[in-house]
Amino acid sequence: MVPRALSMLAATPACTTDSMTALLEISDLSVEFRAGDRFLRAVHGVSYALEEGETLGVVGESGCGKTVTALSIMRLLPEPAGHISGGAVRFQGRDLLDLSEAQMQQVRGREISMIFQEPMASLNPVVTVGRQISEAFIRHEGMSRRDAWERTVDVLRLVRMPEPERRANEYPHQLSGGMNQRVMIGMALACGPKVLLADEPTTALDVTIQAQILDLMVELKEKLGTAIVLITHDMGIIAENARRVVVMYAGRKVEEAAVDELFSTPCHPYTSGLLGSIPRLDSAAGDTRERLREVAGIVPSPLDVSPGCAFAPRCSFADDECRHARPELEQKRPGHYAACWHTDRMLRAGG
Repeated sequence: MVPRALSMLAATPACTTDSMTALLEISDLSVEFRAGDRFLRAVHGVSYALEEGETLGVVGESGCGKTVTALSIMRLLPEPAGHISGGAVRFQGRDLLDLSEAQMQQVRGREISMIFQEPMASLNPVVTVGRQISEAFIRHEGMSRRDAWERTVDVLRLVRMPEPERRANEYPHQLSGGMNQRVMIGMALACGPKVLLADEPTTALDVTIQAQILDLMVELKEKLGTAIVLITHDMGIIAENARRVVVMYAGRKVEEAAVDELFSTPCHPYTSGLLGSIPRLDSAAGDTRERLREVAGIVPSPLDVSPGCAFAPRCSFADDECRHARPELEQKRPGHYAACWHTDRMLRAGG
């Protein structure tokens, strides 16, 4: 039997990924931040598409531009310091960058929602969690406070919150980290959005709660048909939950492929390094243990405007060409794109 909350939230049936329809499309997006009298480019010409009903992984180290890209989709960049300097963000064919703020407010929460990294930093500490969720129903559905409250309790029940009626009357500091994350998911899915941007949804949670939260997102995605952009630095989470993956480095997209293809045959040295840093349960052989590989060095500063590949200072395959000319994103294998001059050398060397 379908729960009442689910039947009310699922405005449209789930779409299959076979339709190959670009529900959300980011095209050549660039974002800059003012630093004194200079502008620092945080995102450089990033493009990717999200199909109806799919989960797209976006992965990379802190500072690579994944969160800034998501905030740009929502038009939530801190102004006037940050601004979108180029590109387009199309949702169902409509460029969100052309909308007025009033029009964009109708999109946020109703059509596209976002789960932010830190629940305690995103939830209002002096307002009950129930009231914070109910505001979405009042704003977007025009409900009375009584009806909105009933729907709020239904939402908390849907995200498997224990004692939802009681928890709705509590404040964020009275809930555990996992409970607050459930509140964030419930708030994001309250109005049945078509797209969910999940920015590090399991940060600071222990492994057991992480698994519960990810399972919950998958379950709700299947029931509601919501497409998800899963933003994380954890390649293990990507492997288990995404269908395709975009790898970002220093504000640029450096690789994109189906998850199985990317994990079996990475075509960019940075991706290979990320995969090499994942602990493996089968790496022990007798008394010897394989040491985890690390990606040496640090992510370059946004102030670095060198003409070559941003990963060159950390790459064992880099040569003069890499340091003086930036590689373009090219198809290396069917459906597999990477921005690297020396993919063939890397593959011959075994990554």
